[in-house]
Amino acid sequence: MTYRLYPNAEQEARLQETLGLHQRLYNTALEERIRVYREIGKSLSFSDQCKMLTQWRKTVPALARLNAQSEQVTLKRVHLAFQHFFRRVKNGETPGFPRFKSLRRYPGWGYKTHGDGWRLHPGKNGKHGKLYLQGVGQVPIRGEARTVGIPVTCEILHKAGKWYASVTLEMETVQRERGMGMGAFDWGLKDFLTIATPNGIETVANPRHLKNQLVELKRLGQKVSRKIRMAQKLSGRQKGFPISANLRKDIQHLARLHAKVARSRKDFLHQTSAWLVKRFGAIATEMLDVKSMLHSGGSRKKRLNREIHAAAPSAFLKMTKTKAEEAGSWYEEAPTREIKPTQRCHACWRLPDEKKKLSDRQHRCPHCGVTCSRDENAALVLLRWLEMRLAGNPGHCSPQGAGREPSEVWSGGSFAAAKHETHAIP
Repeated sequence: MTYRLYPNAEQEARLQETLGLHQRLYNTALEERIRVYREIGKSLSFSDQCKMLTQWRKTVPALARLNAQSEQVTLKRVHLAFQHFFRRVKNGETPGFPRFKSLRRYPGWGYKTHGDGWRLHPGKNGKHGKLYLQGVGQVPIRGEARTVGIPVTCEILHKAGKWYASVTLEMETVQRERGMGMGAFDWGLKDFLTIATPNGIETVANPRHLKNQLVELKRLGQKVSRKIRMAQKLSGRQKGFPISANLRKDIQHLARLHAKVARSRKDFLHQTSAWLVKRFGAIATEMLDVKSMLHSGGSRKKRLNREIHAAAPSAFLKMTKTKAEEAGSWYEEAPTREIKPTQRCHACWRLPDEKKKLSDRQHRCPHCGVTCSRDENAALVLLRWLEMRLAGNPGHCSPQGAGREPSEVWSGGSFAAAKHETHAIP
């Protein structure tokens, strides 16, 4: 659950000071790891740096005033940064050595245990309330958890000049309404979703949040770049040049617009995924390898890649899967390389003799003569594949050995409402 914080002037100053201390602690811990490795050829562990933190707190009064557990969370982030670095090296990926972080780019800090450095005081019926932070005080908050739970951990985030608290709640069960129909969807850009149901085809429009703000984002970006170049020229420094009040104002304006686009996108993804789960008890789509979709094409695919990023297909599928598990819905992702939904004909279930190109937006089957849009055909292929899965008959090109009996929960075109446990996802 994410709450918006509304600190007064004094609390704002204390929050900024705390953020700066955690940023310097992060950079100091990173610097120590590098120094020790260069001297003895061995990396410091998380426990080693926690012991060092105890000594730092004795000599630095500002660190002693901070919550000790929140400082350990910051050291844990340094540890995880190195863990991911070593993992990427081992897997042959681009390593990306952990970086020192500027205050402007440092996201925030965290707390491990409710009651140790922070305490949530929800308002009436769990809506809004106040958040106590050690060294800051009682900060008014706005927000409401969808499901009541016990606060466990907290992350304080600073985004585009605004403060947020991301609180993890522990709850016994997550209650989410589940539909009783069956549907399969194909993700796309022209239409965000093309949904096939036993009753026909439906579409969900692509809101294109980024494209609608692209002109203003470009104008503000060019304005900020122009002022940065001027400040660099006047100071004679590429880094560490003085930032004027006007430049800072323009940077904040640009950051707020980017944050608005991100919020709009996230809200749309959450609402659409919740709507799907609320309507359907059985949902199917295809596995999307977004990295491969963006991999090739160069400059000629620049706009297409930007639109793919803006639509966030991976985030949407993850949200849909999570909500389906919460509701106890049946969620399946068809193996794309095996089923080939965009190539296969939904009517005769055969593949074309010549592979369709991305520019071919119409499906014309050379075998049975069926004609429809490419996205509509893909959704119908996925629906037919889902029907075979639910009937207990995997059928041609369907995965074997799921270890389940879908026919036990599927009857007469709808799910039995009594069977509400979360099914295993293969």
